[in-house]
Amino acid sequence: MIEFTLWDILRNLLLATRWTILLSLVSFIGGGAVGLGLLFLRISKRKAFRALAKYYIELFQGTPLLMQLFIAFFGLGLFGIDVPAWLAAGLALTLWSAAFLAEIWRGCVEAVARGQWEAAASLGMGRLQQMRYVILPQALRVAIPPTVGFSVQIVKGTALTSIIGFVELSKAGTVVTNATFQPFTVYGLVALIYFALCWPLSKSSQILERKLNVAHRNH
Repeated sequence: MIEFTLWDILRNLLLATRWTILLSLVSFIGGGAVGLGLLFLRISKRKAFRALAKYYIELFQGTPLLMQLFIAFFGLGLFGIDVPAWLAAGLALTLWSAAFLAEIWRGCVEAVARGQWEAAASLGMGRLQQMRYVILPQALRVAIPPTVGFSVQIVKGTALTSIIGFVELSKAGTVVTNATFQPFTVYGLVALIYFALCWPLSKSSQILERKLNVAHRNH
């Protein structure tokens, strides 16, 4: 029987952690880009654009991420499209993240006083200029805590990708447990690694929020 040391277990988990981090970054950056587009559609003056964004957000918020992963991987296979697990995981998490980020940011934009829009319009600014120079800088201060908070959910959400065979941290934990028969040790380390990934995000949110509040008061 092969003996596994604590370092052997930790090394295998850390190797899988790289994929958790990479998938989280892809999902957050991609979701942020799509979410920003959805935000502009959501606050557009055109009813059709607002409706399109609204239905997209309701669809992805109203259905389980697990189901979205399943459809992205197995559903496309029904049409003869062979999708690698990492691509299906990235696509599903990106589209899912976009819906939540767009709605978070919409709330932050709407938190800016209506008078700010009117003041910017009185200076002859178009709608995009109003957003860029007046509204978004103010909404940013409000948006940082919930945005960073949601990034923590993305990191933890990567664990669900194991259903389609993507080997990230939690899937690696299962594989290592089956090989070592040390579930408490393995999953204890998995929990610690997730905490090590998520805690700095929460802490950085608090630091950035304080700095922005100080800058706002000084301004």
